[in-house]
Formats: sequence, structure tokens, C-alpha cells
Amino acid sequence: MLPNNKRKIALISVHGDPAIDIGKEEAGGQNVYVRKVGEALARLDWSVDMFTRRSSQEQAEIVEHNYNCRTIRLTAGPQEFVRRQKIFEFLPEFVTAFLKFQREQQITYPLIHTNYWLSAWVGMELKKQQSCIHLHTYHSLGAVKYKSVKNIPEISQTRLEVEKECLESADLIVATSPQEQEHMRSLVSDKGNITVIPCGTDIANFGRHSRQDSRVKLNIEPEAKVVLYVGRFDPRKGIETLVRAVGLNEVKKQPHLKLIIVGGSTPGKKDGKEKARIESIVKELGLEEVVLFAGRIEHTELAYYYAAADVCVVPSHYEPFGLVAIEAMASGTPVIASRVGGLKFTVVDELTGLLVPPQDEQALAKAIARVLLYPAWSRQLEKDARKRVESMFSWDGVAEQLQQQYLEQLSEVEQESLLPTS
Repeated sequence: MLPNNKRKIALISVHGDPAIDIGKEEAGGQNVYVRKVGEALARLDWSVDMFTRRSSQEQAEIVEHNYNCRTIRLTAGPQEFVRRQKIFEFLPEFVTAFLKFQREQQITYPLIHTNYWLSAWVGMELKKQQSCIHLHTYHSLGAVKYKSVKNIPEISQTRLEVEKECLESADLIVATSPQEQEHMRSLVSDKGNITVIPCGTDIANFGRHSRQDSRVKLNIEPEAKVVLYVGRFDPRKGIETLVRAVGLNEVKKQPHLKLIIVGGSTPGKKDGKEKARIESIVKELGLEEVVLFAGRIEHTELAYYYAAADVCVVPSHYEPFGLVAIEAMASGTPVIASRVGGLKFTVVDELTGLLVPPQDEQALAKAIARVLLYPAWSRQLEKDARKRVESMFSWDGVAEQLQQQYLEQLSEVEQESLLPTS
């Protein structure tokens, strides 16, 4: 067992606040990952501080989650929501605030695990100013993302440079799937130390409700054919492809068809504009009676939606991992996902669901119809989906794998400190 002063770790997620409500603008899988990893590490007796940027004066500076795990919001730039593409200029302030917090608390974190490229820059700067081990999880690679978007942001070149420098300089990179690791090697750099540790899910929460009970709670007819989408309103999430697929005859003709879209939005913001665009497509296709916009749902309540669905669709243009897929699979719900990124790892084609080409509404419609038309086969998919999650994707299991890497890194540093100097 490590002494307490060496079981401290800082998880840094500048733009992805672990304590924020999931489903708000730019709050999604990364927020869940950092929060759940932090809580699981605390259960393994680590002292976990999760650092993020304060985006509102009303937000508490410190949020206690469970024993030994808390979120600490640092002031860097205005205390208001700032789009992630605009946060880079405030990162030096974030570093200064982090170092100030350490001094005031008389803490020096031996381990710093950063998340997303903005936090990677912070981690690299901190390592220049103090002795620490720097680990990083990308969550999304610019080199991959920019291939799937039409409008490339001005910050793109800076992001690509930071991601390359981080891969080559960090003590360890944690990829969430073999596909992400391959992308790092082929698109970013052949240098650097990479290990693969997947994301996880709460297997106690997802999978404890029956389909029948969930439909009663949500007021969904027992005979309904329920297709589910969970995620942000963002063009890259492929909601338009899903809606247009549902509008094709082979799906639309299914009796008692219902498409439930779960996700929060803010009028006037990017996600609100995307929701309005999707609503216009629904109207264009005459699907107003089929599509239900459920809004933002608390994470504990989300389990009922997964359980109530016949199939969950993840139509993203790109996903480095895809937490929604394993949440659905943990709930015993088969998944149809785009054949991209980490979804090719989380979803086993023809075993736990189906994989289809991204942005292909015809292929997606055929896959949805296939799951809905063959309930016996679908039930086998449900069983195999749950088994896969239980064996590979629990948060406690993820934390144990991360702990092993942390301990190995600390051991290497200790061994190096014992080497004689010339």
C-alpha cells in the first residue's frame, strides 16, 4: 500500500465539469468519464481532486462527491459559459490557479491525469513547473474529428500541435479503444507510450429495470416499437441520419413505432439551433406523431429509457469510444451504431448489435427494421450485450486498470530516484 501522500491524484478536465448536469451544452461522455473514474478511484482509497473551469458565479467552488473525491472549480477567464474553441486563451490562468490551490492547500499532486486536448496543454505546462507524472486521455482526436466536419475551427492547428506534443511527451497515454490507439499511431505520431483502458458504465444502475416496468413508468404502450437516441444535439452526432432513416418506409411502416430522442438543449445556443433543425426535418417527413423529444433526463432516470427501448441507435459521424452504447448494452438493449472509431470496439457486430456506415440512412433503416422484425434474435442480442458489459466495462474495473498503471508509473519514478548519479 502506498503512503497517503502518494495516493493523491489530480484529474483535470478544463471544459468538462464532472459535477455539472449531463445533457447541458457541451456536457456529455467526458464529464461522465471523469466523474465516474474519480469516484471509483476514491473507492480504491485514492484521494481524488477533479479540476475544472468555473463557468458561472452561481457554481460552488468545491463539490464533494463521495469519500475522498471532489470537484474543484478554478477561475480562468470569465465566470460564464465559454465554448471550448475559445477556452485556450484562458489556460495560462488555469495553470496559475491550479498552482495557487496547491500552495494554499499545501498539496503537490504526484499524479496528474488530464482529459481532452485543452487539459493536455495544462498538464504539459504543470510538468514544466513541478515534478509530477502526466497521464492523458484524449476523448477525441483532432486529426480524426476534422475529417468528419465541414467547418474546421481556427484553433485546429493549435489543437493538432498540442495533441502531437502530448503524445510524445506524456508519461502515458490512455486510449479508450484499440481503434483510438491505431488512430494515434497512424495520424498523430509513432512516438509515445500508449495503453488501452476502455471507458465504463454503472452496471448496477443500468440493467436493473425490466422493459415492462420501464414502459409503465414512462407511459409507453406495451406494443410500441421503441427506437432510442441519447446524446447531445450536435450535427456530428448524426441525429438527422436517424430521423431520415425512421422516415423511410421499411421503418416507418412498423406498427406502433416510436422514436424517442433524449438530450437537453438551450434555445439560441448551438445545441438549441440543432434541435430546431431536427424538429424541422421531423415536420418535413411527417413524423410528428412518431418522434418524441424527451429533453434532458437525469442520469439515474435514463436507465428506464434504455430498458424501455427495443433498440438504441448511436449514429455518430465519429466516436472515440461511445458511452451511450455501453449504457444501452448494460441495460440489455441491442445497439445499432456507426462503424466508426471506438464504436467498432464497444459494439460487436451481429453479437451485441449491428454496425452500419456513418451518414447512411438506407443502411441504418435496414438495420433498425431487422432488429424490430425479429424479436427472438433481438432477445439474444440483449443477453450478449449485457454479458459483454459485465465482463469488460464496469467503472470499478476501469479504475482498477488505471490504478495498475498509476502504481507502475510511480514505481518507475521511485526506481529512477534510487539510481546512482554520475
